Amino acid sequence: MHIRDLPFADPGRPDIRSGPRFLLWLGRTQVGGQAKAMFWGTVNMASVALFPLAAGLAVQAVVDRSGARLALAAGLMLLLGTIMALADMMLHRVSVTNWITAAARVQQLLARKAAELGATLTRRVAAGEVVAVSTGDVEKIGWFVESVSRFMAALLTTLVLCVSLTIYQPLLGLVVAAGVPVLALAVLPLLPHATRRADEQREKAGRATELASDTVAGLRVLRGIGGEELFLSRYRRASQEVRTAAVRSARMWALIAAVQVVLPGLLLIAVVWYGVRLVREGRIEVGELVTVYGMVSFLLLPLRHFEEIAQAYSFSRPSAARAARVLGLERVGPPEGDDLEAPGPRPRGDLYDPVTGLLAPAGRLTAVVCGDPDAAGRLADRLGGHADGGADGTPSVLLGGVALDDLPLGAAREAVLVQDKDPVLLSGTLAELLDVPSSGAVTAEAALDAAQCDDVLASLTRSSADGSDDPMRARITERGRSLSGGQRQRLALARSLITDPEALVLDEPTAAVDSHTEARIADGLRRLRAGRTTVVFTSSPLLLDRADRVVFLQEGRVATVGAHAELLRTDPSYRAVVTRRTDEEPDTADEEADKARDDKPMHDKALDHKALDRELAGFAKAEADEGEQIGEQIGETA
Repeated sequence: MHIRDLPFADPGRPDIRSGPRFLLWLGRTQVGGQAKAMFWGTVNMASVALFPLAAGLAVQAVVDRSGARLALAAGLMLLLGTIMALADMMLHRVSVTNWITAAARVQQLLARKAAELGATLTRRVAAGEVVAVSTGDVEKIGWFVESVSRFMAALLTTLVLCVSLTIYQPLLGLVVAAGVPVLALAVLPLLPHATRRADEQREKAGRATELASDTVAGLRVLRGIGGEELFLSRYRRASQEVRTAAVRSARMWALIAAVQVVLPGLLLIAVVWYGVRLVREGRIEVGELVTVYGMVSFLLLPLRHFEEIAQAYSFSRPSAARAARVLGLERVGPPEGDDLEAPGPRPRGDLYDPVTGLLAPAGRLTAVVCGDPDAAGRLADRLGGHADGGADGTPSVLLGGVALDDLPLGAAREAVLVQDKDPVLLSGTLAELLDVPSSGAVTAEAALDAAQCDDVLASLTRSSADGSDDPMRARITERGRSLSGGQRQRLALARSLITDPEALVLDEPTAAVDSHTEARIADGLRRLRAGRTTVVFTSSPLLLDRADRVVFLQEGRVATVGAHAELLRTDPSYRAVVTRRTDEEPDTADEEADKARDDKPMHDKALDHKALDRELAGFAKAEADEGEQIGEQIGETA
């Protein structure tokens, strides 16, 4: 496997029964790379271990005044140095490849799981946890997989060296052979403490990451209500806790490193002291002592690899367990052999949610009014099969009588498309943005026209870097930051319309556009989606007036169903949600104006500025009330 071959065509099916099993599975997936790294690691360490032998031969040649043997020792040193350099270069190359390929495989697995679960992922795992797993944990897992081969090379070289020393010089070799296992196992009692401290550091870092993510996501609201400094102070405290935990963890690993230096030093002192006695007694030669001394000094290298593998495993085991836990999340009720890419059969018919009783008849435009925006978002996810339906015994949404949870994932995604209230635009040209899987029945021009994107196209053309007059070649910045909120919403709506799904679910698709544009979008949506099932979550009278039927939800259940004008006259609760006015605020003149507006033609309704101003004032009042409630909650928390 080479880095240029990434990404993998298929990252495989991991063993997620536990963290160690997941690490073992990763190691098995790249046996070839591990074998190469072990080979070059063994060659490198063997050449380093044999260098003292050449040095000992040179010293003994000088003592014996033998020029031939001195030249032979010099040639051996040159050969070993060349092999050492080549092997070290190849070992580094192969080891880094193993690290990157292991990390890339885990990232691909996580990306595939995120695509499979959709919005359900962050409901079942905290957003900070997902970020930590996909960044820091992936790096630690790759580190362990990469270090295994070097550890095996160090272990093999150490065993061969101890046996060779015992044969070469039995008296000193036995001392070394007895001391090496003690050195290797001396740090084991310290590892549990180091692992606990590392886990504590990681948990605090995950909480800090989640807090930072939440703060950034709500920064605009926090600034509006004066709560920015409060949340920043909380993040500072969390950051300091992470720093303290990192220092405590580093101290433990520093202690382990110190043990790995002190104990080999003591062994080296013992070998030299005993060796000098043997030389003075004439039982060994000076060159032999130099050789043994050099080989014992070499043992510091493989012992550092023993320390590294212990540290890598201590860090990677909990990381692998967390990654396995995320990868083990399943979409509820998938059929056997479910495949993300499998298209499967495409069901048709009514879209029905048995939990709320919501029914969206096939081929009709259904508007849903829900007083709670969060509940509306959760229901929209349920209608698309993204929510955690069935995890707690909740029945799945039905499309044409077929449960979405019983469909292959590819078929479910093709059948129902959900556009949330804050859609994301990826960077690239407009043509790339609109190049999405579709039925081919809706062209880009028709979708852009229905979404009223004329001014967006003109804006993109003016800002085009290459001066092209073709708006399709204009580039959109990351997340569409160069566009206004209304422009982003309309482009996202056009993208959804192009896909032409059997059922399209839109959550507040016109919340950021003005009333006149909203009226035209409502007409375009109704025209382009004729004969297709469309569900729109909205409280806008302009959209509600153009819907075939309006469904009003209260306390998570369908309360009433009918036409917009009829519900305004007959249902006070519906009227309060749509107009943002309660029964305690009667206004006879306004009611008469509302009745007169209901009797007007559609075009006149869109131009009724007095009614629109009244609705906008109601929206502003509701937003102010919501801001005050958030401010009170932050004050209580502080």
